[in-house]
Amino acid sequence: MSGSPDFFIGWSSSPPRPLRRFLAVLGAGVMAGAIALGIGLGFAADDPAGPGFGQGGAPVPALVFEERVTGTLTAEPYPVLHLPPSPGLPRGRALLLAGDGKVGVGDVAAMAGQSVAMGGFALRRGDIEMLATGDAPEVVGPGAPVPVERLGRWRITGEICDGKCASGGMRPGIGLAHRACATLCLSGDIPAIFVATAPVEGSAYLLLADAEGRANLAAFRPLVGQRVRLEGEVLRQGAMLVFRADPRPVAP
Repeated sequence: MSGSPDFFIGWSSSPPRPLRRFLAVLGAGVMAGAIALGIGLGFAADDPAGPGFGQGGAPVPALVFEERVTGTLTAEPYPVLHLPPSPGLPRGRALLLAGDGKVGVGDVAAMAGQSVAMGGFALRRGDIEMLATGDAPEVVGPGAPVPVERLGRWRITGEICDGKCASGGMRPGIGLAHRACATLCLSGDIPAIFVATAPVEGSAYLLLADAEGRANLAAFRPLVGQRVRLEGEVLRQGAMLVFRADPRPVAP
């Protein structure tokens, strides 16, 4: 028995050769299975807001990386660049604006209502778009009026997120696990958005403001990253919906 290679010896520095082969194959199989499971779960995960939320159910065409675009700038409640209408998008396109990293685009209030040209990195998820740029906007002339349509008062269930991660800067970019990151982004003046659980007037994304139409992070900060029900007025500003909400949640 002492000559058998399969006999286990507790004080031996290595297991028998057959056992070593078995453990090597088992370890490789477990690692390969874990990698395959991770890849499979990644592909199977639902996008929190896919192209189905676009106008008319069609995806919004993506901007080209580093494309320079020109449109009318609005500054309240957050900076938005409104691109002119096109045959496929009669309301035009609305791009939230942010700087590089977890910061806003800066103080652009003096350029409000002007036609400006900007370049940067385009983010898009569903029908929300953002232009992240490190360059200052360049005023090229007077801007075209941005139409505003009042859509009445709504009671909407959803989540307060930062516009950069929710528009594709991170995946998933929403949810309780993303709360700390969203709070940091919002503190850096990244536009705040309200992601509704169901589309409102064709869109699940609404730019968030207080009842006066201003950015008011202090009032909404305790609600970031949580599912809440808020009530307020909804407006359509160009192609962007704006939710002028009361920061006090409404009971279900």
